[in-house]
Amino acid sequence: MFRIGHGYDVHRLVAGRKLILGGVLIPSEKGLLGHSDADVLTHAIIDAIFGALALGDIGQHFPPTDEKFKDISSLKLLEIAIQTMKRSGYKIGNIDATIICERPKLSKFIVNMRENLAEILECDISSVSVKATTEEGLGVSGNGDGIAAHAVLLLINSNSV
Repeated sequence: MFRIGHGYDVHRLVAGRKLILGGVLIPSEKGLLGHSDADVLTHAIIDAIFGALALGDIGQHFPPTDEKFKDISSLKLLEIAIQTMKRSGYKIGNIDATIICERPKLSKFIVNMRENLAEILECDISSVSVKATTEEGLGVSGNGDGIAAHAVLLLINSNSV
């Protein structure tokens, strides 16, 4: 049995915050504003996992009103989502994610993001695709106000493999 999930997240860029994507610290004058570390890539993947399992969204599991999630690494939140996924009897088939960001340029950080995510997801790096694109100066990310990410994933029933 297979399940497909889609996740999306967007956060505003602001001065005085670190920019973390896929658990990688990216040199930048601005970072993403959020209750946790605001890692939009990891948040989109978490949302895709919960979506595939029909368990709601990231905000239901890690509400921004809960102080225990204040400034937490999104990789820690992903670990919790993975435990939920495993208890439900599934494992990662593959993930395809896209970061939408005008700047900074992300190409030299993509491999590190894939490595971080594959380790947490307990899958081979070949099962984790991360891409980056721009909006050609249009929209929230195009005008430099924020960064967004989409993720699509396939979950495989652990008992069917």
